[in-house]
Amino acid sequence: MIKAAILTISDSCSKGQREDLSGQTIKDILKGNNFDVCDKRIVADESERIVAELIDFSDKAEIDVVFTTGGTGLGPRDVTPEATIGICEKMVPGLGELMRLKGLEKTPNAVLSRGATGVRKNTLIINLPGSPKAVCECLEVILDILPHAVKMMHGGGH
Repeated sequence: MIKAAILTISDSCSKGQREDLSGQTIKDILKGNNFDVCDKRIVADESERIVAELIDFSDKAEIDVVFTTGGTGLGPRDVTPEATIGICEKMVPGLGELMRLKGLEKTPNAVLSRGATGVRKNTLIINLPGSPKAVCECLEVILDILPHAVKMMHGGGH
């Protein structure tokens, strides 16, 4: 099983003003697809908090894949990609490109998602959009790729 964690990035969810529907959507999808969801957290749209959680998941918790949701748009507080890029040792642009390309088939707004994907230590970090619908659409196109990606991160061949 692939060890996964979910990090919801949302000011309103972190204050308890809104339910974390996107994080729960990710959890529901992963449970039916050979992932063990080890942890699920919520933080505000603050770069330092995002970085701290991503480092904790990758350096201490030894999670295989961290899925973030939220903070990938053009809003003034959307800083998830920058936080992710700042701590990753390798970038994996193809996953984000694939999600945007497939999303474009459903809405032209998909090109506005700035989600990044990269590796820190042996943890793949994937930024997903903040809406449950977009989360479903994105996971649908990358889930089958992730077991191979995790195997490669852990030294497996191509």
